[in-house]
Amino acid sequence: MLKWENEPLEALVGEAQRLSRRNFPMHLTVSAPSQKHYDTQIYQNQRKSFMTMSVTGSHCALMCDHCGTKVLESMAVANTSSRFQMVADSLVESGAEGVLVSGGCLDDGSVPLERFVADIAGLKSRGLSVLVHTGLVKRHVARALKDAGVDQILLDIIGDDDTIREVYHLNKTVEDYRESLAILREENLAAVPHVISGLHFGELRGEFHALEMIRDEGCQQLVIVALMPLPGTKMATVPKTSAEEVGRVLASARIMMPFTPMSLGCAKPASNQKKGMEFYAIDVGVQNIAYPLPDTIRYAEEQGYDITYHEKCCSLPA
Repeated sequence: MLKWENEPLEALVGEAQRLSRRNFPMHLTVSAPSQKHYDTQIYQNQRKSFMTMSVTGSHCALMCDHCGTKVLESMAVANTSSRFQMVADSLVESGAEGVLVSGGCLDDGSVPLERFVADIAGLKSRGLSVLVHTGLVKRHVARALKDAGVDQILLDIIGDDDTIREVYHLNKTVEDYRESLAILREENLAAVPHVISGLHFGELRGEFHALEMIRDEGCQQLVIVALMPLPGTKMATVPKTSAEEVGRVLASARIMMPFTPMSLGCAKPASNQKKGMEFYAIDVGVQNIAYPLPDTIRYAEEQGYDITYHEKCCSLPA
């Protein structure tokens, strides 16, 4: 087995590219959901096509060091059934194509979704693509979401016990994250795990173990993102994850999972490293990049990629 942390990066990228070229067409989807304005002068997204709602508003029991509820602040508040329905009505009236149902976590690492299952099913009945961020998954919730017809389950997978404890303030282990993946597989739900490069205060720590767990349990698609040191959080001043580190995670993921579609997601630091991360994603052969820089699109075209744009989450096909 390759030692992912120590193998020369050039060798990893080269092997990953070989596998991607063998197993996937030279096609890249640019994902630009409307939580964020995106305009490359070639393509501009619309502000209402894909939105995110929080079933806890801005509340989260964990107060993770990398987020501190800052991510929740941009989501539509849907913390009661009536508010949920108001958001749903607004989505349908505006012509939205899809929605991510998310929220803060309870102290056990799960998002409190049980009382919203009927509301989530209602979103599907109104023609929306529905993605759900669950946190750690309880089996009865997984079964209920399957019955509700959700399209995908999104969840972060962490491969280091210290990171779970020190960053998420959660009394769980990596095996709890493996169990969540197993539950999704056993209940026949489309799992889209996310691996956050640099989650342990800016350094690579459990990312490769997380990838190994995902490989072993299986998934519909894999999303790689990078730690964003957000102002106002405890990680605001941690060192930014480098393009080379993200490239190593991307290449390792492709080698471990040569037939699994991959995305470089929307969480990437707005720094001079972002371009490098996206170029590595092209070199490795991902199928989707969220909000790429214009230079990245040009680089992909130079490599022979066909480009498709859409305004959905990067885990959804064009």
